[in-house]
Amino acid sequence: MDNIIQGIAIYALPVIFAITLHEAAHGYVAKYFGDLTAEMAGRITLNPLRHIDPVGTILLPLMMFVTSKLLMGSGLLFGWAKPVPVNFGRLRQPKKDMLWVAAAGPGANLLMAFFWAAIIKLGMNMPDSIYLKPMVLMGIAGIEINVVLMVLNLLPLPPLDGGRIAVSLLPSRLAWKFAQIEPYGFIILLVLFISGVLSVVLWPLIIFTKQMIVTLFGLYI
Repeated sequence: MDNIIQGIAIYALPVIFAITLHEAAHGYVAKYFGDLTAEMAGRITLNPLRHIDPVGTILLPLMMFVTSKLLMGSGLLFGWAKPVPVNFGRLRQPKKDMLWVAAAGPGANLLMAFFWAAIIKLGMNMPDSIYLKPMVLMGIAGIEINVVLMVLNLLPLPPLDGGRIAVSLLPSRLAWKFAQIEPYGFIILLVLFISGVLSVVLWPLIIFTKQMIVTLFGLYI
């Protein structure tokens, strides 16, 4: 039980900020390209409380972490925040600008992974103290959750960010047909997850990205 409580304490901040800042980034970039929907809804803010979904940001990740810790000895996490409202029709160039709005979320996760890597580097260069181990462990958790969210969201499946990027890049006729998948996107994602195909596709990309960050920052974790 102590390990579970310690794990929750270490993962809490990285998970909340990874999920909520991902959504905030969509709103910031949408505003830049002309859509003020998120701003009018009060969602262009770095305050996590404005983005937290009680189920997706807190309850589900907590239940998954505790259950996986008890059953497998390692914590698994998945969650979401309240989606930032974006009206793509209000963007100055909807099809073109959609790419940047969609890419903002995974981009924010990559920047946060870099931030947590810098925290680890700082912790490794500090004299031994009672704060050293928690700082490094929180940094590891931050890299892990942000890389997973980034890679998952870049999967080219509407309504994930990667799906919207694909719609932006495809020729108009193909883009319209591809966008019709969106109502079934999460069902397809669930099938891929249950069948194990999702892990086969994403896990090598997750490992590669984590290794890239570790190498870039000269970490030994």
